[in-house]
Amino acid sequence: MKIGYARVSTTDQNSELQLDALKKVGCEKIYTDTVSGATADRPGLQEALDYTRKGDCLVVWRLDRLGRSLKHLIEVVEGLEKKRYWFCVFTGRF
Repeated sequence: MKIGYARVSTTDQNSELQLDALKKVGCEKIYTDTVSGATADRPGLQEALDYTRKGDCLVVWRLDRLGRSLKHLIEVVEGLEKKRYWFCVFTGRF
């Protein structure tokens, strides 16, 4: 199953572009957050990680939507790998 994750930094930003792209690539469930990239607490991301099962694929629109920093991004992807989840980045092009 493809599980989508979208994040915008402020309530002034619109997540529709990310959500549309995630739907177009077949994400059956999509979780969202509206938090700054520097914020560690991301309830939507945690829900997505909790929901994802072995063999599922976590999909993000761009890498910067997932990780707060390169170090955090590596930690998240390594955690996915240990649990045998797939990780996909959608570049915005079909």
